[in-house]
Amino acid sequence: MANNKRAKRKTGSYELRRRARRRVTQALYQWQMTGDCASDIIDQFLEEQSWDMVDQEYFELLLNESIRENESISQGLIPFLDRPIEQLDCLERSVLQLAAAELMFHPDIPFRVVLDEAIDLAKRFGAAKSYRYVNAVLDKAARQWRALEAVAEVENTGDD
Repeated sequence: MANNKRAKRKTGSYELRRRARRRVTQALYQWQMTGDCASDIIDQFLEEQSWDMVDQEYFELLLNESIRENESISQGLIPFLDRPIEQLDCLERSVLQLAAAELMFHPDIPFRVVLDEAIDLAKRFGAAKSYRYVNAVLDKAARQWRALEAVAEVENTGDD
């Protein structure tokens, strides 16, 4: 336990959450492939992977939210997609679902952080240029769902 606390202090909460997001992306992909319930996927991940350098609580929260709120997340994304959500690559859909959950249910996380993390996940796990699509969809969604935050960012940077 002491080693775990020391590792978390050295790593910082940002990196622990980043690693949790990676695992959520993988878990959502598995959920799409198998249809297993969130608790079974969580149990499997907890058994098979090391959690020393990962925010396990955030992993579980975000995975449960993403699966439980799948329908509202999917409906929320539809206006920003150029094709039916079912036609998206499973990895792109996983990244979009995770990021949309953070945008919708975690206003304490700046939308730029959500977008940057999603782009990183798409680059890491997705097809060569899938990150561009993920970025375009989430940028539109964030500007609508987090309009006040987006306006404040533009005013602070002077961008149009």
